[in-house]
Parts: sequence; structure tokens; C-alpha cells
Amino acid sequence: MGSASEAVRVRRPAVAGSFYPADPETLRAEVARLLHAARADNPGVMDSRDAPKAIIAPHAGYMYSGPVAASAYAPVSSSAPGIRRVVLVGPSHFVPLTGLALPDADALETPLGRVALDPEAREPLARRSEVCTSARAHAFEHSLEVQLPFLQYLLGEFTVVPLAAGDASPDEVADVLEDVWGNNETLLVISTDLSHYLPYEAARRVDSETCQLVMKLEPRLDGERACGYVPLNGMLLAARRRGLRIAQLDLRNSGDTAGDRTRVVGYGAFAIYE
Repeated sequence: MGSASEAVRVRRPAVAGSFYPADPETLRAEVARLLHAARADNPGVMDSRDAPKAIIAPHAGYMYSGPVAASAYAPVSSSAPGIRRVVLVGPSHFVPLTGLALPDADALETPLGRVALDPEAREPLARRSEVCTSARAHAFEHSLEVQLPFLQYLLGEFTVVPLAAGDASPDEVADVLEDVWGNNETLLVISTDLSHYLPYEAARRVDSETCQLVMKLEPRLDGERACGYVPLNGMLLAARRRGLRIAQLDLRNSGDTAGDRTRVVGYGAFAIYE
């Protein structure tokens, strides 16, 4: 028998039952429903044979951002059998960070099961001064957790490189992404919402302007435009360096998905192709 020191360290789900269903079968059915609706709404893009290298997806509760997140994930279906690793980067909402942080864990857990951290990514990331290990940064962070059920549903078995992003420049984030870029076996997922708590029409204007910057691969967004501006700017810079192309898949806000239009949060879905 293994010793206690050999036990698997697991980051348990923090928002199951609030941001998304805690029951495995209900969660699986909800993800399937959202993906089916996304494909039906935009079949031309969703059925493309092109496999995205990276996607940008929102991270609110599924009743709010789930339909837009599904728009980001639907194109992954075409390349899902070949994807074995996901690099997942989102903002640290609750813990101040300098740089980016891996969790102090061997696996992440959702109601759909556990996803092991990629062991080969630890060594190159450990050499970087911008990357640390922080259990606190990941303990209650939803921006990464809510992406996992979509990935588990689509990919089955895979490993993950989960990074919470704090205070970091676009160059620093882009350099970290380069270290774990991989080939066709690696998918990059950037987790971010757009504007926060503006009236509906104001949010539509601001988010439209933000999308124009994203589509131009302009790494100069700020926190007023996207809560995940740090990882997003890094991804846009990396895509620009590599000469990649980007497609906008969806743009809505919580006033479109959940009804209340007095104070809304914006959501965008994008795919980046090599």
C-alpha cells in the first residue's frame, strides 16, 4: 500500500451546485443541451473541419453564460479525438497574484470526475519566475472550474495545465503559453467574461468595441472590458506573433440569456486557428 504522502492531491469543486449542476447526470445533460443548441444556432461555423488551436470562453453560471460558452466549445468537437492536453488560463478573482499560479494539486475534480494535471508541463513552468504554485488562488476560483465539464464531456480522457492569472504583462503570459503550446494534442482555453454590470445597451456598445480589438489581435484590453484581460491579452499577443487567425463565434450578455437588462455581464466566444 502507498503511504499517505503518495495520496493524490485533489482540488475539489467549489461552485458545483451554484454555477452548474452538482448531479453528474443533470450536468452531463445540461452540457449536451447547450452544445446542441450552439450547433443548431450556427451550423456553418460549428461544423467547420478546421480545428481551433485555442478558444476564448466565458465563465459565469451556466444559466447566464452557458449558451455562449457552448458556442466556443462546439468547434472543438471536430478535433476532440486528438486532444490529450488542455492549457486552461483564467483570472484570479479572489487572491492577489504576481504572475500566474498552478494549483497545489495532482488533479482537479468536478461531478463528472477527476482530470489529472499534466506532469510534463510542471518542469518548464517551474523554471519560470512568472509561475508559482498556490492552493489559495485555486481553492474558490470559478473561472477555471466551470470550463472543465465542457472539456470532460467533449474530450473524455485528457490532462490539464490550469493557470490562474494575476498581475502579468501580455509578454509574460504569451511566453508562458509558448512553453506549453504543444502541437495538435494541445488545446488552449482562455477564460474571461467581458463588461460587467452596465445597462444592456451600454454593455452592447462596449462589448462590440472589445470584440473589434480581439478580432485585430490587439493585446491592450483592460479590466473594464474583460475580467480576464490578463490571460486574454497574452493569448492575443501569442496569436499575433504566430500569425494566427481568429473567428468570433458568439457575442451576448446576461440580458440576452437570463432576462434582466438593468445590469448585465457581457460574454464572447472566439476560436483561434493555426
